[in-house]
Amino acid sequence: MTATPGPHTRTSLGSLSVSRLSLGGNVFGWTADEAESFAVLDAYVAGGGNFIDTADVYSAWVPGNKGGESETVIGNWLSSRGNRSEVVIATKVGAHPAYKGLSAATIKAAVDESLTRLRTDYLDLYYTHYDDESVEVSEFLTALDDLVRAGKVREIAASNISAQRLEESLAFSDREGLARYVALQPHYNLVSRDTYEGELADVAARNGVAAVPYYALASGFLTGKYRPGTTTDSARSGAAAKHLATDRGLRVLTALDSVAAAHQAEIATVALAWLAAQPTVVAPIASARTVSQLPALLGVGELTLSDAELTLLGQASA
Repeated sequence: MTATPGPHTRTSLGSLSVSRLSLGGNVFGWTADEAESFAVLDAYVAGGGNFIDTADVYSAWVPGNKGGESETVIGNWLSSRGNRSEVVIATKVGAHPAYKGLSAATIKAAVDESLTRLRTDYLDLYYTHYDDESVEVSEFLTALDDLVRAGKVREIAASNISAQRLEESLAFSDREGLARYVALQPHYNLVSRDTYEGELADVAARNGVAAVPYYALASGFLTGKYRPGTTTDSARSGAAAKHLATDRGLRVLTALDSVAAAHQAEIATVALAWLAAQPTVVAPIASARTVSQLPALLGVGELTLSDAELTLLGQASA
């Protein structure tokens, strides 16, 4: 008898134990102010979640922001709730305007800034946000290993990296006995499969690297709120609406509608459940601007799709 997945189900990510949904922190300090962000974080944890994803660059793109706003909000929340040991905090290095790239000096300066903003003395998971091909893997992996040895970082991971550089990085860590990437954060969802499937996913599978996909709901398109002839007021509506112009986008919506109706589930829950069922995927990342958006996301831990439903969605998105 197999255990039924639920919102409190945990899965392994290296030495970490994480929930089946990772809460994206990109909206904190951007489209959600501190009070809204605290409410979302509280509701996420109350719903069984423990895996919070952010980056030092969030949200430097907003006029008047300089980067680090999301980390600051999360740090204030951790401090006020006193629950640091109960949650898994992931952040990223390499894209902050003041700390670009992956030189050893940049990584070591940036991590201290992140720790200060997050009001903690360690990070559970530290991603290289974008690969920096001007830096040898030996340099940034040695720097990351130093952070692990110093107790500042528990596990390391990569985002936005090619299959070749991921393979090279893993081989270097194995050869030198250094900290090794345990996770990969690829762009991956029902309407963007070639951004991960194929060579990159193969390298991850072969090396036991877990995938934690971002844009899991395609900027909101896979929530089903974007339909032909409708307009939606959202900071991300342009990115989502472009999928309406494709045959695949419309096929995927039709298939999602069918599966969601069969389960009396939200469309977003079905889209996340498809992603969570894919090889190597441990926990999709999705963000909520309001508490009301959370139940559909947390539902991924309770919904198991049949083989026929996975096939239907897979064919619609091919």
